[in-house]
Amino acid sequence: MATLYLIPVPLGPVSPEACLPPDTLAVAHRLEYFVVERAKTARAHLKAMGHPQPIQTLQIEELNEHTPAPAIPALLAPLKAGHDVGLLSEAGCPAVADPGAALVMAAHRENISVVPLIGPSSILLALMASGLGGQRFAFHGYLPAKEPERSQAIRDLEKTARRDRATQLFIETPYRSAALLDALATTLSPDTFISVGADLSLPNQLIQTRRAKKWRGQSEAVKDRLVVFGVGI
Repeated sequence: MATLYLIPVPLGPVSPEACLPPDTLAVAHRLEYFVVERAKTARAHLKAMGHPQPIQTLQIEELNEHTPAPAIPALLAPLKAGHDVGLLSEAGCPAVADPGAALVMAAHRENISVVPLIGPSSILLALMASGLGGQRFAFHGYLPAKEPERSQAIRDLEKTARRDRATQLFIETPYRSAALLDALATTLSPDTFISVGADLSLPNQLIQTRRAKKWRGQSEAVKDRLVVFGVGI
């Protein structure tokens, strides 16, 4: 039976060989069918990976937040016809904080084999480098962008971290990262730890863990950068 391969991609403008093992690249090279979040980005990734076929000849279908749920089963058609398919996200690991998870679930419902491949995950890289507890943790995706919902979410995460002794992880887009760091630094208790992982695995990456009071007035450090935040006690 055909297999759905989950293919990670670099987290930014670095060579795929710098962060993807040869076995992952080998699988990507032999596939002709792909489901991706954005076709233009996926073509650039596959070209950078050195796909041996002309990129325009590859069969690429999109699956993103605009894809209606009834359209997802049709994306399994190549797999049902016996063709292996690769699932790619915009950056990092597919199906983790990524709409590709819906395709993975659809594959499981059809008893189609799913194989995750090795590559960078900003969430795990941030957790590894944070110094916060890695035994118990939770990832929450994006926090609310507006007040007062954002501050309430921050206070709730702090309570959970304190109660469960569990690191709380979440991510923010470049254009809102500075505002979120400001909100964290002023809403959390002064001695609560905030870990910042920005542009992870890239040449200009930032990885620092400080108490909230030490982050006050430091939001310029993350302005216009993709950030994974961690909160811990």
